[in-house]
Amino acid sequence: MANLDKIEQTIKNGDEPLLCQNNRLPITIKDFWAWSASDIMSNTTRSRFAEFIVATATNVDLGIPRQEWESYDLLTTEGIKIEVKSSAYIQAWHQKKLSTITFSIKPARYWNSLNGEQEFTAKRHADIFVMCLLKNIDQNTINPLDMDQWDFYVLSKQELEKEYFTQQSITLKSLEKLTNPVSYVQLLNEIRIKHHKNNNSTTA
Repeated sequence: MANLDKIEQTIKNGDEPLLCQNNRLPITIKDFWAWSASDIMSNTTRSRFAEFIVATATNVDLGIPRQEWESYDLLTTEGIKIEVKSSAYIQAWHQKKLSTITFSIKPARYWNSLNGEQEFTAKRHADIFVMCLLKNIDQNTINPLDMDQWDFYVLSKQELEKEYFTQQSITLKSLEKLTNPVSYVQLLNEIRIKHHKNNNSTTA
């Protein structure tokens, strides 16, 4: 059997139809997207949506599909590798109280989709970590599409590992000791500052 190499994907426009017996069905991939991803409040979808938010704020090439198996979530046109995490006080399910805010910072063993092999050692692969907090605590007005309802906490890998090298997660209280939140419009500049600062400190 020939090697089954990684399948490279291209961006779809949503109008691609489902097929059956060589005929086009009146159902498109856009229908699938609406059916599977409309609940942005759910943890899984909100996590991917947070990646999309950060991608739009940081000039990531949206013409390249999301890479499921990369060792980091996003790569900017400037070559900055970004890991995105999300959390929220309000969830899609019934709650007795607001959720406690924590973000996973667990080191991971990278699985290489090009050769099908996994790294032996777990580590943090991104240059920058962006913790996205959907901060609204009012069920009646919460709207993940409103960028003003999000706070973004930016840390370089060096900053994170200096204090929390062996930690699996970080609380909001601990995060606020390391950095202040920025808004959507401030996010790209904050990432550039943190990346530039730590690049200079490691080469000095």
